Amino acid sequence: MTVQDAAEFTLTDEERALLPSDEDVAAYAEHGWYVSKKLFTDEETDLLVSASERYYGGHRDRRLPVRPPRLAYWEPADGPVQRHNDYIHYEDDTIGRVLRKPLLGAVAARLARAEAIRVFQSTLIYKPPVAGEPSNVVPWHFDRHYWATSTSERMLTAFIPFHDCDEEMGTITMVDGSHRWRETAANDATSLHFAERDRGELEAMLEENARYNGVRVRKVPMRIPRGHVSFHHCRTYHGSGPNVSDRPRRAVSLHLQDTENRYRAFTRSDGTPVSYNHDVLVRRTADGTPDYGDPEFLPLLWSSR
Repeated sequence: MTVQDAAEFTLTDEERALLPSDEDVAAYAEHGWYVSKKLFTDEETDLLVSASERYYGGHRDRRLPVRPPRLAYWEPADGPVQRHNDYIHYEDDTIGRVLRKPLLGAVAARLARAEAIRVFQSTLIYKPPVAGEPSNVVPWHFDRHYWATSTSERMLTAFIPFHDCDEEMGTITMVDGSHRWRETAANDATSLHFAERDRGELEAMLEENARYNGVRVRKVPMRIPRGHVSFHHCRTYHGSGPNVSDRPRRAVSLHLQDTENRYRAFTRSDGTPVSYNHDVLVRRTADGTPDYGDPEFLPLLWSSR
């Protein structure tokens, strides 16, 4: 790291006061989730709203060089469903600049007990204010299932709403402590994204895993004030309900990786190789595998080194 690079990862005294305390880090380790102090200013969340509207109107600062096979990419022709647009940090400079705020990475590093944090994926989300819209309901799942080609067990997700967010808007909801559960079996079909699986099957899997671990499912809706961020462990079950408010729910889901994360080959029991969308985008390592440290697509957010 150069001197200039190191200067980019310096916090002010005011920002250091916003980091999780030792008690917060211990609670995250126990419960699998954490709601931060105010990390983004009102001006920054205003920028996220205005930039997202430009994006939905067709603005792109750049486009992905190739289209990954399982890319979530809402377009106007898809209609008034819940919108998901992956790689928003890459395609939109304004949103990307706000998301790369070092304070956000520093908070994630504290929670993950990591020296450095990189982006893994980012998804712009818009949940329309339509109570009966089926796509607004996200079934129970945990992210690590879909990251089978990653070696890290410390990955985490920052859910960043652009406004106050509560149950009325269909906020993200955690299953408390579920990141510490043992799974009932090594069912490698779980490496399929929840959008590719039956919702009822996912609900049943949650209940089955709870029984197997001798615990009750305790669902905790995240009430997130504007500018605050909800973080959850990569093995924490979570989902979200309908938006019954009169306003769209706007957010970014920012998946994060510690810099020790590496690509690993993973094959399902039926012989099908698993791949992540990055695998067709990022540069290659010396041994020819996808480089999950590629700074173009997976930029560094924070380093304490």
